[in-house]
Amino acid sequence: MSGNLYIVATPIGNLEDITLRAIKILNDVDCIIAEDTRVTKKLLDFLHNKYQVSNYKLLSYHQHSGEEKKLEILNYLNKGKNLALVTDAGTPGISDPGNELVSFLYEKNSEIKIIPVPGASAITAALSVCGFDINKFVFLGFLPKKKRKKLFDWLKKGKIAFAFYESPKRIAKTLDILEKEFGPETKIFVARELTKVFETLYRGKVFEVKEKILKESVKGEMTVVVNM
Repeated sequence: MSGNLYIVATPIGNLEDITLRAIKILNDVDCIIAEDTRVTKKLLDFLHNKYQVSNYKLLSYHQHSGEEKKLEILNYLNKGKNLALVTDAGTPGISDPGNELVSFLYEKNSEIKIIPVPGASAITAALSVCGFDINKFVFLGFLPKKKRKKLFDWLKKGKIAFAFYESPKRIAKTLDILEKEFGPETKIFVARELTKVFETLYRGKVFEVKEKILKESVKGEMTVVVNM
């Protein structure tokens, strides 16, 4: 019988955001597949000290992992081993290579059970506090650097709110693009360092948010929501 692969969401900042189910799964599986084993070890050390989680068998899987690593994981599952897949922060498969692995496993062995263990996600956390009408929205992952015109035209035509991740190095340029393409009066929401010590939320018209952000030394990953 094939083993199970658990897709386990981990905290996006505050380590106490781990779910009880995730703690149990991480403690019970035969091996944890991690995007960056050093980052995951910090989480496991925290869980060991607070909840006596003792599973430290880690296997690395990231965007540069090739076919050989996928086959290694498949072999574990084919032998009946239960595995957990985690990303550095948040839910695996959302803007990280986890979805490629899941697709590969579905194609190679349909008997493998792939089980979601939901939890923290920066995109849903930002949407929950943005205050916009997001009954319908589009998640873009990261804003494309090229060939954006068709995408922007489609969003304008549909008047659909959209959200994406952005780095601190690109945020100023991205806000310039949003102001130019959608107008300075367009309302946006920017969440920085969600659930962490220096969590900061910016909300207002594009030009207002840009002014606030440019006055600060901006660090940390960001989630942007644009109200259409």
